[in-house]
Amino acid sequence: MLTPVETRSVSPVFVGRTDELDTLNAALARAAAGEPQALVVGGEAGVGKTRLVEEFATAACRQGAVVALGGCVEIGADGLPFAPFSTALRALRRALPDEFGAAAAGQEEELARLLPELGETAPARPPRRHDEEGMARLFELTARLLEGVAADRTVLVALEDLHWADASTRHLLSYLLRTLRTGRLVVLATYRSDDIHRRHPLRPLLAELDRLRTVHRLELARFTREEVGRQIAGILAAEPDPAQVDEIFERSDGNAFFVEELAVAACEGCCAGLSDSLRDLLLVRVETLPETAQRVARIVAEGGSTVEYRLLAAVARLAEDDLIEALRAAVNANILIAAPGGDGYRFRHSLVREAVADDLLPGERSRLSRRYAEALEDDPTLVPADEGDMRLASYWYHAHDPAKALPAVLNASVAARRRHAYSEQLGLLERAMELWDTAPEDVRAALRPIDYAEVYPPCGCDPATTPLRFLDLLAEAAFAGRLCGERERALKITKRALRLLEDEGDQLRAAWFWTQRSSLVQSLGRGDGWRELATAQELVRGLPPSEVHAEVLGSVANWSMLHEPGPEALAAAERAVRYARMVDAREIELNARVTLGGLRVDAGDVEAGLADMYRVKEQAIQEGYTYVAGRAYVNLPSELESVGRSREAAPILEEGARFTRKFGLLGSEAWTWANLSESLYSLGRWEEAVGAAATAARRGPSTKPLGTAALCLAHLALGRGDLAESARQLAAARGYFGTHDPMPQQWLPLARIAVGLAAAQGRLLDVRAEFERALEAGFPPGTHRYAWPLLLAAATAEADARTLPAARAGSADALDRIRGAAKRLTTGAPVWLAHDTWVRAELRRADGEDTPDTWSEVVTAYESLERPYDLARVRHRLAQALLSGGGDDERDRATELLRLAGAVADQLGARPLADSVALLAQRARLALTCAPRQTPADPVAALGLTSRERDVLRLVSVGRTNRQIAEELFISPKTASVHVSNILGKLGVAGRGEAAAVAHRLGLFPAGTGDALGARQRTGVHGS
Repeated sequence: MLTPVETRSVSPVFVGRTDELDTLNAALARAAAGEPQALVVGGEAGVGKTRLVEEFATAACRQGAVVALGGCVEIGADGLPFAPFSTALRALRRALPDEFGAAAAGQEEELARLLPELGETAPARPPRRHDEEGMARLFELTARLLEGVAADRTVLVALEDLHWADASTRHLLSYLLRTLRTGRLVVLATYRSDDIHRRHPLRPLLAELDRLRTVHRLELARFTREEVGRQIAGILAAEPDPAQVDEIFERSDGNAFFVEELAVAACEGCCAGLSDSLRDLLLVRVETLPETAQRVARIVAEGGSTVEYRLLAAVARLAEDDLIEALRAAVNANILIAAPGGDGYRFRHSLVREAVADDLLPGERSRLSRRYAEALEDDPTLVPADEGDMRLASYWYHAHDPAKALPAVLNASVAARRRHAYSEQLGLLERAMELWDTAPEDVRAALRPIDYAEVYPPCGCDPATTPLRFLDLLAEAAFAGRLCGERERALKITKRALRLLEDEGDQLRAAWFWTQRSSLVQSLGRGDGWRELATAQELVRGLPPSEVHAEVLGSVANWSMLHEPGPEALAAAERAVRYARMVDAREIELNARVTLGGLRVDAGDVEAGLADMYRVKEQAIQEGYTYVAGRAYVNLPSELESVGRSREAAPILEEGARFTRKFGLLGSEAWTWANLSESLYSLGRWEEAVGAAATAARRGPSTKPLGTAALCLAHLALGRGDLAESARQLAAARGYFGTHDPMPQQWLPLARIAVGLAAAQGRLLDVRAEFERALEAGFPPGTHRYAWPLLLAAATAEADARTLPAARAGSADALDRIRGAAKRLTTGAPVWLAHDTWVRAELRRADGEDTPDTWSEVVTAYESLERPYDLARVRHRLAQALLSGGGDDERDRATELLRLAGAVADQLGARPLADSVALLAQRARLALTCAPRQTPADPVAALGLTSRERDVLRLVSVGRTNRQIAEELFISPKTASVHVSNILGKLGVAGRGEAAAVAHRLGLFPAGTGDALGARQRTGVHGS
């Protein structure tokens, strides 16, 4: 009688999967060596994914690894946010408490969203406003936590059943697999491939993972006939009959789970009467259980993937002894197994659970869901605290009771929001909208905004007494959609809300929705968002101060700072600060003060603006407003850089990079690296600047910091003479910035690089066209930090091309436009004044009127600034001007200037500048080093010509006059005339024409080299 109960249904012998285990073990070995590994295992239901993971985990434990298992939890059709990660992190905390505590130190508040028990030790902080970086911040901190825990110990994190994963879990897994760089960590995930239909939400993630070279995909195949035979032998503990193996192999088609079921059914004597339907195969052993055990199995099937014992007892309503006996029968029959935590039960295989659940009658399912909900409502401790709200909402919803479901769903949405599970929050809010009209009026009237609405305060109402409105749900849903990236859905929700508000006259609510639309329009690339923001500003105009009013003004000020900086932006920022103080909205106030400080610096009130930005940074850190602190770490050093204080900016940016990484502020971190690259460029630390820009590109979660990083790399490549790389990075920057949201801080640097690149390639007409386009776009007030370098690049290109015939047409107009633009720019900071001096010097050079005094003024201006590359460039120009005079004192000074400029150029790898310095020294016959000059063998020497006479003959051969020769060789016309006379005598010719003919006949100079000496000087550009 006990034989069927004791029959094994799982083979104790692990069959097959040799190649897959080898792959997994190899990944474990690489992880143990410090290289994180990511693997995704797919396969149809029942093919053996869980068994493979169990075997691998056992082997990993034997090798000393710590294993943390987590599974996606399904309740009805709902998944629990972050469920597999919460379970895995809980296991890691138990296994490695010291390592876990050290890795989580200081971030307990954020990480408590995944592991609530961490919140018990988290320090008190002010309430954090939800922002678009919230989820990314949590993901970054989770990645750092896992890297920290796995720093010195190999860790295997296995996440099963991704086909049930909620959106937040999918997003977190995607982030981890893309960003893990250090630690002895293996992340292994499994999914059921036959469930992944064309519109399954896991499909985009799998497609993304296929593109990642760091992720290894495994697909488990069905067993062969030989493997099926070995599996049956293990189950039966005896060699099976070949005919039986053939039959089971044919009917199971090699599916390991079906083999188990068929083998047990055959052993129990019921195989012959079993139909070929999958449902019969899955239910046959369930239906042989005692009636009470079948009833318990049906209850467990409807409760979710795992049901806690106390919850099951409350729902089953059986005497404890009867419940235990029923569970024992189901467990002994291998239908149910104890959950991994030991406090509940689950089906041994999800296919059986699904078959049992599908066998329930519609009324039976809703009745069981109601009993689950009632039990959980009576005693919330029946399930883990972090699951209670979501499970109660799911049970009531599937019980088809709107009166109970609506508040439960809203409570679950709040819990999801607190965990940054915005995708789940959006889904729950949409479910609440669905339930709204069917829920009784008294139930809706009892709901309060203070309990469910957070994104903006009720306008003019007491949130403790005013009923929750449908518009409140729309507001929460729109905000959640924006935060989780479902911007199209959010945009539709804002449209619906504004349509409802047309007849209500609630200007504050309408202003809030218009502000959301502004952000969504920008994010979707459909415009710059100003029309929507201007509408919001108009709606709040004249209204009493409120948090919404302050936020709208702060958004207007920030938009204006980026798009149209000037007096109006400054006034908006001042009003935003004032209104925020009136309503005690501290975070809005601090954020607006960051904007205000930057605008004050740009307006010329440098010291006061910087001082306030320093204060805001410290106050935000001390008061726990990490988002504002992160923004201050970006904007403060950016303003320091704008006024030439690069050495002061760089350490703040380095500190900011550490701060933003610690708190998971990915957007701010990317900006700190991009801005650091700019400051390092200014300081002459070009190799570090390349590294900072590359880090910004890796860390950037959005396109704008990526575009800024590409601009930095384009600028560096231009300075080093790598024109192809500069062009590639310039195109990348344009692609990142797009055309839908133009900003001066983007179009002016883009134009500067484009002008410098065109000049370096000898495309003067393109230089003028690029500059003209920038002029048409305009230089708004406060954009001088970007405008001065652009003017300098354009003026330098014109000056370098001044002797080219093609440059003469349009030169005067181009120079006039540069002069006119320069007159409109401020010179209130030393670096801006230095740029003004340099631009004027280049304009004089373009007119052929520059003198040593002109360039001495520029050199003096840059000697007080810590910008070695710029100083080297203007020293080269001063040396050039000094050599035009020809005196010994001037030559000595020019030699020293060129030596200094050349040393900087060599150190930076600035090849165009280095070439220009070397060429100028060669033409002026200056020795820049102490080493003796090595002159290569020259056939001209056979004619008795000196080195200088050789240079003069080269120019004579291309038709230069004595005056032109004097200008190009920095000698007087009289000296040039003497050299020409000597050459004619040594060659035995009567005139210049004959001398040129002799040079040509003897092949003394390759074709075109006579003109190259002057052409290189006329068109050389040393960067922008």
